[in-house]
Amino acid sequence: MVQLVRRLIYLTEIILYCNSLFAQSLDQAKKLYNEGEYAEAKPAFERLVKQAPNNASYNLWYGVCCYKTGDLENAVKYLDTAVERRVQEACLYLGELYVDIYHFDKAAGMYEEYIAQLAKKKQDVEVYQKRLEHIEKAQRMVERVENIQLIDSMVVDKNDFLSAYALSEESGSLTSYTAFFNTAEQISSTVYMNGKGDKIYYARPTDDNRYCLFTQSKLLDVWGDEKQLPMNVNSSDDDNFPFTLPDGVTIYYASKGNGSIGGYDLFVTRYNPNTETFLTPEQLGMPFNSFFNDYMLVIDENKNLGWFVSDRRQPEDKVCVYLFIPDNQRSRIEGDDLDLKRARAAITSIQDSWKPGSNYTELIRLAHMDIPSGTKEIRKDFEFVINNTITYYTLDEIKSPEAKSHYQKVIELTKQINNLHTKLEDLRSSYSQGNKSKKEQLQSAILQAEEQLYSLYGQPGEWEKKARNAEINYLKLNR
Repeated sequence: MVQLVRRLIYLTEIILYCNSLFAQSLDQAKKLYNEGEYAEAKPAFERLVKQAPNNASYNLWYGVCCYKTGDLENAVKYLDTAVERRVQEACLYLGELYVDIYHFDKAAGMYEEYIAQLAKKKQDVEVYQKRLEHIEKAQRMVERVENIQLIDSMVVDKNDFLSAYALSEESGSLTSYTAFFNTAEQISSTVYMNGKGDKIYYARPTDDNRYCLFTQSKLLDVWGDEKQLPMNVNSSDDDNFPFTLPDGVTIYYASKGNGSIGGYDLFVTRYNPNTETFLTPEQLGMPFNSFFNDYMLVIDENKNLGWFVSDRRQPEDKVCVYLFIPDNQRSRIEGDDLDLKRARAAITSIQDSWKPGSNYTELIRLAHMDIPSGTKEIRKDFEFVINNTITYYTLDEIKSPEAKSHYQKVIELTKQINNLHTKLEDLRSSYSQGNKSKKEQLQSAILQAEEQLYSLYGQPGEWEKKARNAEINYLKLNR
């Protein structure tokens, strides 16, 4: 009997000791988790969730550790389990995971569920409702992702990204704010000077410590007459990194306001010399914009090349500068393949955007060349790629009468699209400045113009394919 009692006491001590170790392990893991040491906490939570696979908290903690360490497949699995077990925070983390992989439809669903849970507890939902609006906007962007050719990319120091730009002289010049104005102030901005050298655009902090866009003109070799761009261009948040096309009308810039979906987003506005006003800014689509910081879009019309910067998927002190071929048609990726659209929107690989058979070696070389002002360039009315050895720049170069007729249709449709863009911008500008009655009158006109514009977007690309096929067949028959 005594021996039996001793054994029971011994077993009890072992159980208590094991429970003590278990509690210690859990407490240590939670401490690491709360301190953001997810990689260190992950092994402990992995053991715990295997021991108790139905434990809601373990699934949440391990799922978050997987998410934060890049193990996305397991993160989805365990966060999903936590969501099923009604762990409120799991919806938020799973929603953010879906944002990271551009599954914005699923992310929206998670946010809707999270907001509903908060509302039941009468907790503030404003921040999360705003995030949901951005996610829904991003989903619309993915569905209309632009079919842009990204031909090169370069990771550089965040403070030295201008080193990747090489503008032809006629397209102007870019300088850091501190270098241009020779100041020791820590102002993170750039100065764009036009090709004539008589006008600059830049951003600097205002009295409320918010970056705003300004312009100056050169008068008798002295910069002066500083003007702040109007508040339909500048926003209530930071606006920065301006660039103007040689037409002096089209201005690209980055803004954290104006409906940005995250950080800096790229926008374009146009100056109307007849009314001396700027049109309502238009937010660029994907892949130019993302939930990260995207800025400093520059287009060199002489080279027919463009650059923009993004810090997506980059360390804190680095950015990626993307080199692309501008597309005035703003053609979109057609079809219902959402996986393809997500990949192109997220820029998972720049090679995915390359046209079959294309060789971009010369264009990449051109991107880094200095082209002095007055240098005669090849006349380029457009860029019509036939194959990896033939590219046409004018209608006269197209050999097939049928192909020429088809490409004329491309030009007409592109012009129609551009005219509709201008009309829509004017309507939106009038709408933003109108009273309630005026807005009601303009609403149907804006919707009609938008529908017409969206119906036209894919047509230039279709006619270009017809033109290319006709030209290839003609060249084969007339060798």
